[in-house]
Formats: sequence, C-alpha cells, structure tokens
Amino acid sequence: MDRKTIAILVACFALLMLWPKLVSTIYPPKPLPPGMTNTVVAATLSANSNTATTTATAQPVATSGAPAAAVPPQPLFDTNAPEQTLSISNANARYVFTSRGGGLKLVELSRFPESFSTVRKKRTGAEDVATLNEGAPLPVGTLRDDGTTQGDGVFALTRTATGVRAEKVLPNGLTIVKNFDLGTNYLVTTTVRIENHGAQPVLLPARELVIGTATPLGPQDKGQFVSVMWYNGAKPNETASQAWFANTSLMGCVTGKREPRFIYRDGQSNVVWAAAHNQFFSLIAMPETPAENIIVRPVTLPRFTENETPERASLPAPQGYETAFAYPAVTLAAGQAVEQKVNLFAGPKEYRTLASIAARFDNNADLVMGYGGFFGGVAKVLLLAMNWIHDVFHFGYGLAIITITVLIKVIFWPLTAASTRSMKRMQALQPQMNAIKEKYKDDPLKMNKKTMEFMKEHKVSPLGGCLPMLIQIPVFMGFYRMIQSAIELRGASFLWIGDLAQPDTLFVIPGLGGFPFIGIPGVGLPFNLLPLLMGATQLWQARLTPPSPGMDPAQQKMMRYMPLMFIVILYNFSAGLALYWTVQNLLTIAQTKLTKTRPEVEIIHPAKRK
Repeated sequence: MDRKTIAILVACFALLMLWPKLVSTIYPPKPLPPGMTNTVVAATLSANSNTATTTATAQPVATSGAPAAAVPPQPLFDTNAPEQTLSISNANARYVFTSRGGGLKLVELSRFPESFSTVRKKRTGAEDVATLNEGAPLPVGTLRDDGTTQGDGVFALTRTATGVRAEKVLPNGLTIVKNFDLGTNYLVTTTVRIENHGAQPVLLPARELVIGTATPLGPQDKGQFVSVMWYNGAKPNETASQAWFANTSLMGCVTGKREPRFIYRDGQSNVVWAAAHNQFFSLIAMPETPAENIIVRPVTLPRFTENETPERASLPAPQGYETAFAYPAVTLAAGQAVEQKVNLFAGPKEYRTLASIAARFDNNADLVMGYGGFFGGVAKVLLLAMNWIHDVFHFGYGLAIITITVLIKVIFWPLTAASTRSMKRMQALQPQMNAIKEKYKDDPLKMNKKTMEFMKEHKVSPLGGCLPMLIQIPVFMGFYRMIQSAIELRGASFLWIGDLAQPDTLFVIPGLGGFPFIGIPGVGLPFNLLPLLMGATQLWQARLTPPSPGMDPAQQKMMRYMPLMFIVILYNFSAGLALYWTVQNLLTIAQTKLTKTRPEVEIIHPAKRK
C-alpha cells in the first residue's frame, strides 16, 4: 500500500467524520409541525399476543395486522388543577413525583454537577446537578391511551415506606395504582396496576406506558448523543436518534426529500429494555416481561434560560425523545387486574455500575454504553485499563491516558521500528528496483514478479510502512468510543484542562460562531489549545517520516500537510482524545529519531542481473 492509497483512506475517513455536519448545514431538517409530539398510535397486535402480567386471566383483543391510524392527541391531565409534588432523596439522587400523570417528573443526580468549566478552576460546590427527564412533557409512569385510563389525569400521591404511591379511581370502575420503590444502584422499581372494581367488564384499549424522555445535558449539549436504544435479547438497536428523525441514512446522506419522521416504533414482544439517554446519563427501563413494542417520539423541550444570548435565542429549542412501552388491549372482567412491573435505572453510564445491573437482571444493560462490536470491545479494554491505573496507582485520568498511550507504544515498538527500517531499506534499494521496472516495462506481469522476488530477497515489504498505521486504527477508534462515553473523564482535570470530556476551550471569540466546521453557532469560535498542539506534533512527525520511494512531489506535499485536516476533525472533540493523539505523536517522533540514528547493520546487495 503506497502513500497515495493511504492519502485516499485518510481523506475518506475525514469525509466520514465531517459529512453529517456538511449535510446538516446544506440541508437543515424541517421543524416539527404543531401537535405531532403527543400523537397516540394504536398497538399492532396478533390474535395470541398478551404480554400483560395479570392476577386473573385477561383476554387479549385481536386487532388488524396493520397499525391503526393515528388519532388526535388527547389531554392527559387537567393543567388547571393544582399540581402536587412529592420529593424523596437517598444517597444517590433526589426523585420528584407529580400528581399530573402520577409519575416520576424529575431525577436530580446529587453526585454529578450539570456541567464543568473547560479550564481548570476551583469548584464552588454550588453548581447545578445533572438531571434526567427534566422539562419532559410527561412524567415516567404515565399511561396513555384513547382516554379509558385518563379521567382528568390527576393522581393522589402518598409516601410509602420505600417510595411513593400514586392512585386514581375512574368513573368506569377502574382503579389505577402506581408504586415507585427506591432501591440501590440508582434503581427504582415501578409497578403499574389497573384493577376493575366495577360490576361490568371493561375493555382496556391498547396503551402506552411512558418510561422517560432522553434530554440534553445542558445548554452546551448539541444533542448528538441524545437518543434511545433498546435491546431485543440478541443485540442493541439505536435508531431513534437525531439523525433518524431527521431522516438521514449512513454517513448522514440525505434520503428521499428529507421529510422528517415523527414516530419510531419497533419490537415484536421482545423489548427486553429501553434506554433514553444522553452522553453520560441514562434512564433504562427493564420490564419484568418483555414489552410488546417500543415507541419513541421527538418532543420540543423548554429552552435553557442560562447564558441565553440573542444569537443563541435564534437557534431551535432543544429536542428530546419521549419513550414508551406499548401493551396490547385486554378485557378486564369484574374483579380482574392487569399489572406491569418495570425496573428503572436512572443514573450515570458508569461501566462498573451498569455491569452489576446487567449481571443482576441478566440482560446486558451495560451495552447502553455503546461497547458492542469489535471497536466497542477495544473501548471496554481501554476503559478497564484506565480505571485500573487510576485505582491502583492513584493517577489522575489525564496521567492514566498518557500511561496507556505509552504502554500501547511500547507494545507496538518492535513493529514500528521494523517498519521504519523497512522503509529505509526500501529507499536504499530504489535504484535497483527502478532498474528492474525499466528492464521489464513491456511485460508488467514479469516486472511485478521480479520486483517481488527482489523485495523478498532483501527482506523488504511494500506494506511495511503502512502496517503500523493500520494496526493503530482500532486503538484510535477504541479510544474515541471510550472517551466519548466514559463518565470517569467528566470533570477530570489535567494541566490547564478543566474537563477531559470536553474540548479544552481557553476562551471564545464572539461573533464567529459560523466559522466553517469549528465555530459553534450561538456561541462563537472557541480557542482550543490541545488540538493545535496535536496538529503541530503531527506536522513535525510528517516531516520526519521518509516518503515512499518514487512518490510524486505533489503527493509528498499533500501527505505532509494532511495533519491540518485532523485539526479540523478533532478541534471540538473531547480533550482526552486530543491528549492521547498528542502523546502518541510525541512518542512516534522520539522513536523515529532513535531509529534513524541507529546504524543499519544489514548489507544491501546490488540487484542480480537475470
């Protein structure tokens, strides 16, 4: 593989990273029309579907195999009625329940500040805390159907020994009782029970149980990590995201006329869990019995009032993704009840915590961190190694990243050194190889054969120069996957960096938010020092790397300045990733200098004339 091929691969990688931003700039998604966020869609049922857990046999109602048409949104609670709220706290969080809808309105994670400064400074202890479901139209545990289980939607809240109970009696004889019991490890056990205390059977229609809304972290969160993931028992599915509702396909390519989607629906009685999450926190709903379907709708959230500027006010309001489980219709005879039990995790995407949850319920809930597949496996190994170094040696996470980078470089040192020596031999052998090409220029097959024989005789390989680069791609992708989801790095400081999970912005130049690719609309042009240092070390490394023999001068110049493209790509990524790449560049520079100064012991023989 020559340098031209490598240049093409690098250009394709850069295009892959920048393409979604290009498409979003050229083809901005259409805003949601009014009234689309609370549309109720009837469940699609088969004659034998019945996922409800009942105290007496409840007969399922068969419906058409095609989804029913959407009906106009129904008001779920009387907004004129006074709202009763009830708060309960434990060591991990504060839970706020509301009478409107009878559910969990807000979770405040007391151990995690809402945001951190990008520059290192002393904590005041007065920061706002991270929240889940904040600003969502409906609380967790809300029932939604054609109105059978609604009434005025206002529940009576009472405190219990372990949590909160919400109750409501309806005129049709139905009683709805919801119990929220707080547990350890950020768990809340939610039980929704519908009982028929009347004398006549009641048709309980297909209904939805709202399990939470994926919301941004704060005003600086652009929403690229806000999405919904669900698990079918075999693999996780994450399609209910910003890109999916904007109707884009792989790499952000526009599909059709780019008409936005307004509802996501999937599952066939196999929804083991669903997670409404952002970059570092998640609401994971784990039903005791797999749900029939998962339904996700985009919802417009209240604007963040903090740091509001005229430029920011012109931007669209933040968007969330309301998530619900769908359950089939049943007929409740007098005295019968139907019950759904859901274990709710509302907390940080911290691997050790999620791994214990996954082991407890045997449901692979830790996959919410995005550690599936090959690159995900590499990310998990890197995360465990980073945490081990932090715990055992009491290193800060910045120093832990440097330590891992050094260890990786030591492991690959023999391969990289052999590659550099191979490139040096290739340069020395170039005159003989050119002679072979000239001699057999009229017979390409024989020319290739003789060239390969010559290279084999002198122990050089055309892949020697690019093999280390190819091997490092999985490591880089693993670091990228790990650093963007590791909550351990959130708020971790290093040198001037206040948060390794964010860009190391020292200051912002106002009025330049529209600067291509690196400007932040509504904010300005950030000055991030670490990506600039990374680019400088890459340019230095490129100048030290010998060009491939016979490379065109124009290609050599392009390869030399290719690092400038990576500055643009990684400029607004997390500082932890830029730190890894900068240290990697410095180590490669040191190795290149050591290898170049080492005398070549192998004797290069002139080409034998055939």
